[in-house]
Amino acid sequence: MIRVGIIGITGYTGEELLRILSKHTNVKITGLYARKSFIGQDIKKLYPCCNNLNLTIESLNLDQVSAKSDVVFLALPHAVALNIVPTLFNRRVKIIDLSADFRLHNQYIYEQWYKVTHTATQYLEKAVYGLSELYYDQIKQATLIANPGCYPTSIILGCAPVIKNNLIDLDEIIIDAKSGISGAGRKNAQTYLKTESQNFKSYNIAGQHRHIPEIEQELSMLAKGRNITINFTPHIIPIERGMLSTIYMNLKNNVKKYMILEKYQEFYSKSSFIKINDTSLPETKDVLNTNFCKIGFKIDYRTKKLIIISVIDNLMKGASGQAVQNMNIMFGLKETTGLL
Repeated sequence: MIRVGIIGITGYTGEELLRILSKHTNVKITGLYARKSFIGQDIKKLYPCCNNLNLTIESLNLDQVSAKSDVVFLALPHAVALNIVPTLFNRRVKIIDLSADFRLHNQYIYEQWYKVTHTATQYLEKAVYGLSELYYDQIKQATLIANPGCYPTSIILGCAPVIKNNLIDLDEIIIDAKSGISGAGRKNAQTYLKTESQNFKSYNIAGQHRHIPEIEQELSMLAKGRNITINFTPHIIPIERGMLSTIYMNLKNNVKKYMILEKYQEFYSKSSFIKINDTSLPETKDVLNTNFCKIGFKIDYRTKKLIIISVIDNLMKGASGQAVQNMNIMFGLKETTGLL
């Protein structure tokens, strides 16, 4: 059995991790950790769905966590993991970090976008970006996984085959993405529900969203090192969970629909959680409460635009489900274990 600890159990991603892992046949949850105000609480009272668990929330002691964990999930705000990862890593505990602290290869880009000093830079080169459809072999060997963000997951998976196969003009990529309110975190989502439950709005537009450098980093690598700049506009919509990204790209001359479809099917032929819609466009309800990403596309021949639709559940494939998928790969399990 894989001994698992979860640090940051009281947020949406922590709760989702607990829900998945409590039913995972190869896992024993050995520790749950949260802020001081939650210490000592019976997890069944906090999350009645987990009535099969006899666990209380503990105070964080990294010596104890290391001693009783094979892998630790960090479901924490950005910058908090910087103080935790070095200790766990040096004690050979596997780590899956759901924050952005180790996603970006360049510390200065991280510091520019997150407005904090990166205090664990020696671990950046040790971290593997946890998008298994791109980095499966590296994930198998990794000790530290930087679990991707939700927007980047939907966007990178949607873009990867056409960029990798040089089917589009890289000079202009426009992305319009919409997320359910759970993407804002539990505290922010509760505020949104109280004040704006019927509202639909954009936020952090005109190059301000922190996921931009993560998306550009990975798309640039797919483009063999050419620096890609995107135009990204995110929105919050009044549904609990789900994410839909609409991606606009300029097609190169003489690229046909069948060529694009072939490249998607070929690129994801071994990917358990990617489904390509060849006759219809996917909707968020198609992936609700699953770890799947569904992708569809249309060509606007009038404007020579390729329009890609990529949908995920932001709490599953966009966060906790993907984290468990990475754990399965790290421990040599079938990647779908506990996720179907």
